[in-house]
Amino acid sequence: MAFARKKNKDSGGAPTPPPDALTPEPALVASAAAPTAAATDPVASSAPGAPKAAMPPVAVPTLSGSNKRLGEQLIGSRLITPAQLEAALAAQEASGERLGETLVRQGVLSEQALVHALAAFFGFDVANLRRDNVDPATLNMVTEEVARQYMVVPIRMNGTQLEVAVAEPSEDLRKALSELVGHSVALRIAPLSDIRWAIDSHYQAIGTVGKLVQAFESVEGSRRRAVETSSEEVSVGDDAPVVQVVDRILTQAMRDRASDVHIEPSEGVVRVRYRIDGALKEILTLPGAIGPGLVSRIKIMANMNIVERRRPQDGQLTIVIDGIEVDVRVATAATIMGESCVMRILDKTRSVLRLNDLGMPTDTHLAYSKMVRSPFGMVICAGPTGSGKTTTLYATLSEVSNPTLNVMTIEDPVEYVFPSINQIQTNDQAGITFATGLKSILRQDPDVILVGEIRDVETTRVAVQSALTGHFVVSSLHATDSVSALHRFLDMGIESFLIASSVLGVVGQRLLRRICPSCKSVYTPTPEELDFYHDGGGTQSDGFFQGTGCNFCSHTGYKDRIGVYELLIMTPELRRLVVGWATQEELRSMAVRQGMRTMRQEAIGLVDQGITTIEEVIRSMYTL
Repeated sequence: MAFARKKNKDSGGAPTPPPDALTPEPALVASAAAPTAAATDPVASSAPGAPKAAMPPVAVPTLSGSNKRLGEQLIGSRLITPAQLEAALAAQEASGERLGETLVRQGVLSEQALVHALAAFFGFDVANLRRDNVDPATLNMVTEEVARQYMVVPIRMNGTQLEVAVAEPSEDLRKALSELVGHSVALRIAPLSDIRWAIDSHYQAIGTVGKLVQAFESVEGSRRRAVETSSEEVSVGDDAPVVQVVDRILTQAMRDRASDVHIEPSEGVVRVRYRIDGALKEILTLPGAIGPGLVSRIKIMANMNIVERRRPQDGQLTIVIDGIEVDVRVATAATIMGESCVMRILDKTRSVLRLNDLGMPTDTHLAYSKMVRSPFGMVICAGPTGSGKTTTLYATLSEVSNPTLNVMTIEDPVEYVFPSINQIQTNDQAGITFATGLKSILRQDPDVILVGEIRDVETTRVAVQSALTGHFVVSSLHATDSVSALHRFLDMGIESFLIASSVLGVVGQRLLRRICPSCKSVYTPTPEELDFYHDGGGTQSDGFFQGTGCNFCSHTGYKDRIGVYELLIMTPELRRLVVGWATQEELRSMAVRQGMRTMRQEAIGLVDQGITTIEEVIRSMYTL
């Protein structure tokens, strides 16, 4: 069977631990001699792998008991001050949460520091899930249901003893797990966010795809025989293998933080790839026969025409994954090997960033904030696909929106919903395009207008006219950098004096992958990397960092991304050059002389700070 699962660094990114996840303080456990009736233990008395009842309650530290002793140990270790302890105890008493949760929430302690302090206080070893490899054989001993219910991860068998990482260790939990797996259990403490990540990483939704493919081949053979012997149509239910494969692919993509899912037919096989942190990773290789079924299932979910396989189609669907409602944009195209499908995943639960959270340098942020508060004019966010333009646009809206302004948008699609903003979504069937929608917005007395993307001449002309008639317009444009965005306007046929009069500034941007903090280490760049680094203005001669690869980053060395920006402000000198149809080199030279730092210079600065690598800058910055 042509099914294969990629491993190690090709296995896709692991889900990001939530930044605000708190490590709960372990329950104060009873002594080993305390009586615990096995009959009252719902996990021990239930069938292995399928516990349904809740765990028996355990004693929780009281405010006057272990919380104060833990606080005294934290003070003795110089992790917190007496004043911080008093404030945390007061907040903990009011909220009812554990002391450790309060200290992390208040920013007094990091999760890792708290875990080590708790391990010393309660006498448990610390499990480093970021470095320690989980033995796949132990995953069969604790089901995903049990792992998620009690926040536990089996690590390895140490002789006859199973080591388990837990967020809230207790004697009751240890005994229940021991009864469940049939082995002695040793508990190790780990941060709750690490536990959640490890569960999502190791209990993968696509882990059973191989069995589903086998079922598909069996069902497909039966269906073909039925079609040959009968004229009746064979129905396909929601539990059909193809349906379940699509659900598992989308579920795993969400857990792996993938922005796009690619289903690509090739010779005899179908490749499934995820785009994680801007880079594609091959996840699955499926038999070629299942490809048309996968695309047809996705088309049905997105209300697309399943009969038409020659023309490109676009659609959209909404699906609930792990309790989260997710919008998925679907695009299909016919290739010489069959019909390919790309799905863009839009997580509605992601919070909209503020301008000061984008990662702009302080002076760039101040200049941009001042620019976007102009009463009229146009500001452009320029960059290639996947460079974070939409995120910057939404951050800009959140900055300028207030009750005294009428803010309206035309988008395709509406990715984030603002309660105080009037948002319009394009609809080709209803005749609502960017151009027609923008014209209708102008009759709605707007103060601020967001155009999701400038794609054609008509939209550009209406946007320029809006900026010249007293409206503030922000939009995105596909271009390589800030200077090339101005030339794209010229190429569209917009008069140069209109561009010079309407555009206030252009933000060029890219997204670079960050070095994984869990495996960050010093390394020596290659001579080619050093040449690129020094050509970009770098002066550092030692202390370069890279990620060596660990469980948290799926052995890629990178985790999450950071924005790189260049801000071109339209000064009188630049306006004169634009009117005179100056070349891109002339415009860039003038902008640099007037203080603009290029994206390449900003990226080299991130290398100096140990945030990214020279290799990543070369991959993303091209030859700028």
